[in-house]
Amino acid sequence: MNIAATVHDTSPMTASELSRFWHHLQQPVALTEIAILLACLGLAWLIVRLWRGRQGDVRSIWLGHHIIDGALFPVLSLGLALLAYRLFQGVLPMLVFQVALPVLTSLAVIRMTVKVLRVVFPESRTMRVIERTVSWLAWLATVLWVTGVLPIVLVGMESLTWKVGGSVINLRDLIEGAITAVLVLILSLSLSSAIESQLLKGATGNLSLRKMGVNALRSVLLLVGLMLALSTAGIDLTALSVFGGAIGVGLGFGLQKLAANYVSGFVILAERSLRIGDLVKVDNFEGTITDINTRYTVLRAAGGREAIVPNEMLITQRVENASLSDRRVSVSTVVQVAYGTDLKALFPELLAGIAEVDRVLSDPAPSVLLSNFAADGLELTIFFWVRDPEQGIGGPRSNVNLLVLDTLNRLGIEIPFPQRVVHQLPPAPVHEVSSGAP
Repeated sequence: MNIAATVHDTSPMTASELSRFWHHLQQPVALTEIAILLACLGLAWLIVRLWRGRQGDVRSIWLGHHIIDGALFPVLSLGLALLAYRLFQGVLPMLVFQVALPVLTSLAVIRMTVKVLRVVFPESRTMRVIERTVSWLAWLATVLWVTGVLPIVLVGMESLTWKVGGSVINLRDLIEGAITAVLVLILSLSLSSAIESQLLKGATGNLSLRKMGVNALRSVLLLVGLMLALSTAGIDLTALSVFGGAIGVGLGFGLQKLAANYVSGFVILAERSLRIGDLVKVDNFEGTITDINTRYTVLRAAGGREAIVPNEMLITQRVENASLSDRRVSVSTVVQVAYGTDLKALFPELLAGIAEVDRVLSDPAPSVLLSNFAADGLELTIFFWVRDPEQGIGGPRSNVNLLVLDTLNRLGIEIPFPQRVVHQLPPAPVHEVSSGAP
C-alpha cells in the first residue's frame, strides 16, 4: 500500500464538495462508511488494550494510562483508516474518510509531539507553550485542508520568495522544511527516550556505565537528527563547513569551560571513579551522588540540600569518595574516664553493648582504644563501622554515645570534667589619713 498516494487521493474539498459531503451524510451509504471508520477505531483500541495490559505506563510515549492518551492509538487508527480507504475506494464514495483522515493525522502529530516533549522535558514550562502551539497549528491546518482553503494559502506562500546567496527560497518551502525538521527531531528524541528507558530498566551495579551509554547515544541521535532536519529543510550541509573555524575558536575561548565539563562528564562515567549512590565530599560539601549528567553532577546531603557540581571540578580537584571500593564507613567517637578505672573490665562491656546498636556492623567489629593520657582523665576512642553512610552517620554515633553513657553510669565510672582552682587575693590594707594640723 502506498500511503503517500493515499494521502494525495484525499485532496481538500471545495465549497461544492462540502455541500456534496453534507448531502452524502444524509444517505444510507454514509452509515456504512461511518461503521467502517468506527471499526478501525475499535480495532486500534483493542490492539493497544491488549498490548499495554491492565496497567498503563503514563511515562510511555506510545502507551498511555487510559489507552487513547498515548501516541499508539491515533497512529494505529490512522494506519487502519488508510488501509480501509484503499480497500473500499472503488466500492464506496469514501467521503467520510476524506474528512476523518486529516483529523486523525493531526491527532497523531499532536499526540506524538506532546508525549515526546513531556517525557524528554518533564519540568520545562517552555514545552507547554510549544505543545499548545503545535496543537493549534495542526488543527488549523486540518480545518484549512477540509474546507479547501489550504491550497489557496499554499499558492500564496509560493509567491513570497527571496534570494539567499545563489538560492531562491519561498515561504512554502521554508515552512515545510521547518515542519519536517521538527518531526525528524521529535523522532530522534522519541527513539533516544525509548532506548534510555530500556537501558536503565533494572540497572543496579552498572547504572553509571549505562548512564554514559544513554548520554552518548542521545547526543549521537540528536546530531544525526539535526543533520537530517537541516538537509530536509533544504540547507546545504557543505556550507556549514565555513563555520568550522569559528566554532573551533569559540570552543577555545568562550566555550572552553563548557566543553571541559562535557568531556569530564564522559570521563567520569567511563572511569567509574564516581558512581550514582557514592558518598563523596567536594569543596567541603558532603553528600550522595544522585545524578551524573554530561555537564554537571548532583550531590544530595543528608539534610536534603543539593549541590550542582561542574564535572570539571570533579576531575581537577580533590574528591573524597567514602564508598569507592567499599561502602562501609568507619565512624569514631571519643570519651574520657577517670584515672584508676579498670579498663580491662570496661572494654568488654562497651564492645558488647556497641555491637547491639542499630546499623553498627559486626564485621569489621567495633573496637575501643586507649588513645591519650589527657589532663583530666584517660581518653578512649571508639571505632565502629556502618554500611549505609548515605542515610547519615549522626544517628549511629548518637546511639553509640548513649550506650557508652548508660554503661559508664551502670558501672559507676566517673566521666571527668575540667576543674579549676580559684585563688582569691587578700584585700589591700587601707591607710588612714590624719585630718589634724601638722
